Amino acid sequence: MFGKKDQAAIKTLIAHGTRIDGDMKFEEGLRVDGEVYGAIQANGEAGSLLVISEGAVVEGGLKADHVIINGTVKGSVEARELLELQPKARIEGDVQYVTLEMHQGATIFGQLRPMAAASASSDEDKAIIRLAAKSA
Repeated sequence: MFGKKDQAAIKTLIAHGTRIDGDMKFEEGLRVDGEVYGAIQANGEAGSLLVISEGAVVEGGLKADHVIINGTVKGSVEARELLELQPKARIEGDVQYVTLEMHQGATIFGQLRPMAAASASSDEDKAIIRLAAKSA
């Protein structure tokens, strides 16, 4: 779906009940179930996956290739490939994406700005927005 590459493996977990103060960088995959008060950014050129789960809180910017949000983010979000906003996603900040999938119930208090795909060479490669259908 959406021409996805193999997804990066989640190798790091910030568990529920854990609080981190300060900016952080990660490689490959990171899942946040707790709280982070600082920016989170993926390192390297390889594909990266950042998951902000339901109940998680991040106060700072996010930057990764594939970003999945179902918690609260206060800060800018940059998804260099795909941004998935689950039903309980709450974003207070500007959002940049190449492809956006947004479920009913997700909210954004900020601007949405499509980014040109890294390999954009035709009109077919421009930013895509898809609204997730409600499952029966």
